[in-house]
Amino acid sequence: MALRTALLATVLALAVPGMAAGQDKPAFSADAIRADVSFLADDLLEGRDGGTRGYDIAARYVAARFTALGLEQAVPDSWYQPVTLAVATLDKDSAATLTIGGRRFDNGGDVVMGASGREPVQDLEADAVFVGYGLRSDREKIDDYAGLDLRGKWAVALSGAPVGMPSEIGAHLAAEKAMAAQKAGAIGLITIPSPGLLARTPWDRLKERANDPSVGWMQPDGRLYVRTPGIRGSAYAHDGAAEALLAGSGRTLAAIRAEAGKKGWRPRGFALKPLVRIERRSSVATAPSSNVLAVLPGSDPALAGEYVLLMAHLDHVGVKPDTPGKDKIYNGAMDNASGIATMLAVAKAFAESGARPKRSILFAAVTAEEDGLLGSQYLAKHPVLPAGGKLVGVVNLDMPILTYDFQDLVAFGAEHSTLGPIVEKAAKSEGIALSPDPLPAEGLFTRSDHYRFVEEGVPSVFLMTGFAGPGKAAFEHFLKTDYHKPSDQIDLPFHWEAAAKFARVNYAIAREIADAAEAPRWYKDDFFGDAFAADQPKVAKPSMK
Repeated sequence: MALRTALLATVLALAVPGMAAGQDKPAFSADAIRADVSFLADDLLEGRDGGTRGYDIAARYVAARFTALGLEQAVPDSWYQPVTLAVATLDKDSAATLTIGGRRFDNGGDVVMGASGREPVQDLEADAVFVGYGLRSDREKIDDYAGLDLRGKWAVALSGAPVGMPSEIGAHLAAEKAMAAQKAGAIGLITIPSPGLLARTPWDRLKERANDPSVGWMQPDGRLYVRTPGIRGSAYAHDGAAEALLAGSGRTLAAIRAEAGKKGWRPRGFALKPLVRIERRSSVATAPSSNVLAVLPGSDPALAGEYVLLMAHLDHVGVKPDTPGKDKIYNGAMDNASGIATMLAVAKAFAESGARPKRSILFAAVTAEEDGLLGSQYLAKHPVLPAGGKLVGVVNLDMPILTYDFQDLVAFGAEHSTLGPIVEKAAKSEGIALSPDPLPAEGLFTRSDHYRFVEEGVPSVFLMTGFAGPGKAAFEHFLKTDYHKPSDQIDLPFHWEAAAKFARVNYAIAREIADAAEAPRWYKDDFFGDAFAADQPKVAKPSMK
């Protein structure tokens, strides 16, 4: 009862208009953003893991905010789009193992694997083939599978992409490895961590994922959605397990990793000698969750059927009882209560601007991003737009680092479409520069929810606070000290005025997209436009000044 009363009081307080109708520039309240982050990152919400009570409380909170702002429901008679999650966990009474050439490796040692949501009892043995990075792209004339027979075999690939490959293309091709392996006829994918991955995420941290659930989503017909049904098993292999895979090949793990650090290096594949066998037992349960959706209808009859999506993920990683220390709750204040608070601030600005946008705005707080961009994938594949409605652009808000007064922004995806000039104009209006990706090895372009809409052919951008001034130190400190840790909570040194500035920029971007004479278009000969929107009209990319 106390929690419900506190929620109501907070919603009523934040519903007070912050500006008079018709005012040109909406006001953005640092205190209102702080209030949203404080509530969503409170211990009572237990880390907002998708499919849990804590997430459902957060979803109710967002829906209450949408109600207070006078927005409309995107789903008939509901603020919620149901998303049923399928949660697979490994059987604790039987070890999950990878046996390589007769040598057994237990999960959580030199091998990491998850549960199987499709095959609760699995015993799968086959030959294996090393496939280099395991990349495939007709457009880029890359085929690491050329000349190799993968039919009915395991593909063994280095993680990531070659050093020096354009970061967003490399991130996309790396994310498509399972699809490439399936097209080659493989039945499974084993990944050897590259030096770049281990530098960012040491093996000891990767091992912590050994017993994490594997989560997917259920289709309306009750079947588990599987993008690569031909890939029946997957695992990471490190040190002893990786050496066992290479045994008898004449190649060593040390030599391959040394070569992987060279710019442009792409190893040739070869057949491996040991048989590889995966054994695991899993159980699968379903957990109801939801995306929280609202619409602000457009004012222009000719453009109101076109929608701009402003999105942030509402979930975090919940409670982990095995975490060392007293605090077991992963509150996710920066990741991603801050993104939700930004979205709510922008929604409030639109609702109170006195001038409705020409295009309609769809606001979405999505579930299960931390489990693999699942809520956004469900929304992308199950649109809620009315008949004739079309999604024309996406602005994604995910984990802006708001501990410093940022001077620049990184706009992932901006250079691929006419969203680029829009983002640049909005940033400049706030005196903020745009900077190139400072963390290309992280593959951030494919690791957040906008990517699910890129895959459906929709121009999208994802904004990150930049590295200028104190940014680099602040960003790297957060990633090292607080990212996906219990310390990501409200007592971080938030710069709340910077949070308000971040909301102002994103409002300007969404407003510009919504009021522009033309909807966003992919550029001609762009990698992502060609890959996912081949039949859409394109425009020439402006030349660099």
